[in-house]
Amino acid sequence: MIGAGRAGFAAARDRGAVQELIRSNDIVLIGFARSLLEEAGVPLFVADEHMSALEGSIGMFGRRLLVPDDHARQARRILTDAGLAAELRDAR
Repeated sequence: MIGAGRAGFAAARDRGAVQELIRSNDIVLIGFARSLLEEAGVPLFVADEHMSALEGSIGMFGRRLLVPDDHARQARRILTDAGLAAELRDAR
């Protein structure tokens, strides 16, 4: 996460207002989605990113891409336009 996005995500997290967009063991998918959203200025957080150190790098735990609720629609549109609609978790 970069710059102002960090503060935006932290404030949303503190309010409990975040959505999980993608959950996957595929680090390339998470990296691609992350780069698309960061380029668009969408605040995000990749949860469980460092679990591989604990699991021995076997890919047992999926990483979760989280965004603040107020950026979720934009993030979904960006990821859908990039061909990742099938990877998105259901909207709440």
